[in-house]
Amino acid sequence: MSIVIAGIHLGMNKHARIALRQITGIGNSTAVEICKNANVAEDAKIKDLTADQEEKLREEVAKYPTEGELRSKVATDIKQKMDIGSYQGRRHRHNKPVRGQRTKTNAKTARRKRVMK
Repeated sequence: MSIVIAGIHLGMNKHARIALRQITGIGNSTAVEICKNANVAEDAKIKDLTADQEEKLREEVAKYPTEGELRSKVATDIKQKMDIGSYQGRRHRHNKPVRGQRTKTNAKTARRKRVMK
């Protein structure tokens, strides 16, 4: 038996704070906040949670954008930047580093010409 939250099967032997981080869009600080708002101890194992605590966790996680919803939002934002022709959009279009990283010595996979075999 496993607990499913936001479409993700959480590890039964993990602490609540660590298990929640398996969900895309939830990091450490968000997981701590979710546990606090749901009145669940951060170090409580997932297998030891009651049905009421599981439901409270689901309700709290539902307040945040996660999984497919978050991925589609990010993809839409990137597409919008590419459409308006912003600097970041052009970097995305040409598969280059977007946030100011150097390309002289690093980012070799981004700089390389693709060779068809």
